[in-house]
Amino acid sequence: MAVLVLITTTSFTIDMHYCGDTLVKMALFKKAKDCGMEMEKPSADEGCSITKKNCCDDKQLSIEGQDELQLTVDKISFKQQVFIATFVYTYINLFEKYNLDINSFIEYKPPLVVRHLYKIDETYLI
Repeated sequence: MAVLVLITTTSFTIDMHYCGDTLVKMALFKKAKDCGMEMEKPSADEGCSITKKNCCDDKQLSIEGQDELQLTVDKISFKQQVFIATFVYTYINLFEKYNLDINSFIEYKPPLVVRHLYKIDETYLI
């Protein structure tokens, strides 16, 4: 619930740099770097000059967060609160650690070796 409140109240800006129709750079909270293909703007002293249209474009998307929060805990019925509590409890207990070191034979000793079978059959690994 706290993460949801944090996300909805935070406002942020996404800055995008397009070169033609393709997205080249994107940045959150700061200005996106350009692709290095920016056109030089002519100075006012040159007089009449012909300039080409710049192929690069910068766009900015601003997402505003909420200023006022409304608590709606009072509107949740008792049955809904019970359902939410049992759902959270069962969901948390789904992910219990499973102990892989369960050995039922750990306290038993292995049988004594009376004869070596490889010597009886005379089979040796060379």
